[in-house]
Amino acid sequence: MQTPTLCILFHVLLLMLPVGAMGADPLFQTDDNHPIYIDADQIDGYYQQEIEATGNVRVRRGDHVLTADRIKYYQDTEDMEVEGNIMLERVDDILHGSYLQLNLQTEIGELTDPRYFIKDGSGRGSGNLLLLEGEDHYRLKKGNYTTCPVDNDDWYILADDLRIDNEKQVGTARRVTVRFKDVPILYVPWMNFSLTGQRKTGLLAPVIGNTARSGAEVSIPFYWNIAPNYDATIAPRYMSKRGLMFNNEFRYLKPTLGGELFFDLLPDDTVTNSTRYALALNHTHWLGSGWFGALHYNRVSDDNYFRDLSNNIAFTSQTNLLQQATASYYSGLGRDGSLMFNALLQQFQTIQDPRARIISPYKRLPQFTLNAIKRNVYGLDFDFAGSWTNFSHPSLQHGLRLALYPSISMPLQTSYGYIKPRVALHHTRYNLNRPTAMGEKHPSRTLPILSLDSGLVFERDTTMWKENFVQTIEPRLFYVFTPYKDQNFLPNFDSAEMDFSFAQIFTERRFSGEDRINDSNEITLALTSRMIQSATGNERLRFSVGQKVRFRERRLVLGDQATSTKSDFIAELSGSLSPHITTDAGIQLNQNNFLTEKVRTGVSYHPAPGKVVNAGYRYTRDVFEQVDISTQWPFRKNWQGMASVNYSLKDDRLLAGLLGLEYNACCWSLRLVANRFATAEQKTSTAVFVQLELNGLMKIGTNPIRVLQQGIPGYTRTSLQ
Repeated sequence: MQTPTLCILFHVLLLMLPVGAMGADPLFQTDDNHPIYIDADQIDGYYQQEIEATGNVRVRRGDHVLTADRIKYYQDTEDMEVEGNIMLERVDDILHGSYLQLNLQTEIGELTDPRYFIKDGSGRGSGNLLLLEGEDHYRLKKGNYTTCPVDNDDWYILADDLRIDNEKQVGTARRVTVRFKDVPILYVPWMNFSLTGQRKTGLLAPVIGNTARSGAEVSIPFYWNIAPNYDATIAPRYMSKRGLMFNNEFRYLKPTLGGELFFDLLPDDTVTNSTRYALALNHTHWLGSGWFGALHYNRVSDDNYFRDLSNNIAFTSQTNLLQQATASYYSGLGRDGSLMFNALLQQFQTIQDPRARIISPYKRLPQFTLNAIKRNVYGLDFDFAGSWTNFSHPSLQHGLRLALYPSISMPLQTSYGYIKPRVALHHTRYNLNRPTAMGEKHPSRTLPILSLDSGLVFERDTTMWKENFVQTIEPRLFYVFTPYKDQNFLPNFDSAEMDFSFAQIFTERRFSGEDRINDSNEITLALTSRMIQSATGNERLRFSVGQKVRFRERRLVLGDQATSTKSDFIAELSGSLSPHITTDAGIQLNQNNFLTEKVRTGVSYHPAPGKVVNAGYRYTRDVFEQVDISTQWPFRKNWQGMASVNYSLKDDRLLAGLLGLEYNACCWSLRLVANRFATAEQKTSTAVFVQLELNGLMKIGTNPIRVLQQGIPGYTRTSLQ
């Protein structure tokens, strides 16, 4: 058979070209108009039939680059055969192998002895055979996947069939074994995972744990990515002592609204022989034109729900679950003013501890509040606070209450000081369901309140810790007068003694709520010194002392309060003692009998992320005395320990304790945490957390991060990525 003359001429011309000349201009174009550039040591071919290149072959087509020892291309079918040291680099990945068959038009083919590297997801793997199934899609037979670096196979998944979809950035595997240190730790018939960590629908890693009250437990969550602004998680949770529970979470977000719904259901608790549930809804809604709404509803089936089924002290310590709906309105009131209106429906579910029962709070069905502020009206500031509330209670006296609280002040201020006299009037009126001890169903009370607040600021430049600071000395004087009026005949719906603190000694009122207005004729003297960094203007350290002097004894008290003219002395220190040491401490001294009323001290040493030591002491005379110690600290390469203790010295009892270890490798982390905490009077619960985190794939076990963050202030995740 003779070769046509034109074809022989083309073949001769190809052989006459110097090595690498084919890289300058395209040799030919495929049907999709993508030109192909070829560089090689030697190129042979037949016109419109086939081309063969050998030796250091480099083929470039669009954003794809192929290198190999030899290629053979058939122009009529657009099929390509590639052999030896193959590397195919594309936008999202790099493929290696020994033999490749590929159709350039369909991008369908197969690669033997494959190895692949995903660029954005930093994942990689290999297999027996790689099947190219079009642009951005391929499948591996007996394939594996890991995010560990090359030459490190600490963990990987091994699948009979592994599909990689670079368009959707997901991987899908069938008949999967997860191997850690070459030991199989998990088998699943099907797995779907993200290559970039983005949200996607599919099964999540199982959660395995153990608690003293629920026994061994395992949960297999299913995540449903409904839409970019909607998602849900459904997690069946089996507990060996209690049965099968369903944990459900739904989240939603729109430009004008958002929220989340949690609903947990245990249809048949084998311990209590009852159905148990928990519901939590948090919804916020921007209604437009200054209106804003919110709904918060929390409920559990029984008083012991959290103590039996939760492993989080933040839940077990709850006593009143909020059930509340609000509608609020805000608008400006002229140039220097504002107007705020709020409507509220509020009640609580009280979770009772049988050994320490409490009285449930009043319901507010409804409450309306109105606040108005108007500044700088001929040098005067006007404030108004008003409320109308319907208090309801199943066993206590209840009824309606109207409270009006207008005030006028005249602030006089300069760069070095200020004086602010203020006059206010507080009026309260009730409509009760039954008469008071004085025989009234409509009692009322009106009291004037006079106050004068003043202060000076002195500054000087100073140097401390080899840094430049501005040190201030700020004396302050605050006087308040409120006449005494007997209020014991009035109901008490929401008033209580406010905690004595440095901020509280500069307030006109000693009680929260509107039912009690304290009598007062007293002056507060205080001194504050601050260290302000000259370079940044940030406050570094603050020290304050204060003393309230009463000119007459208090006559209105709640409970067993002191009525002496002497007042407690208070001192506080907060801020950074050094770049790595912070403190927040305070002390309250009773001058009547020279006793310490309260102590609050806390010191934290935080030299670097993952290194923190906290120590604290809290004391309230005749109430509690507690110490808190916690730390997160590395002790060997990749190892760190975590521990915390909250101990009651008064009761000689451990309130909460935590002990944990964490190991961080380059592509995985292992956490072991034991947490013991009090759930009720003389009752405790112990939870054990074991979690293996395979970076970029899954977390196997129970997540202890929230427990660590609550138990160790300043705890930092230090997983190596």
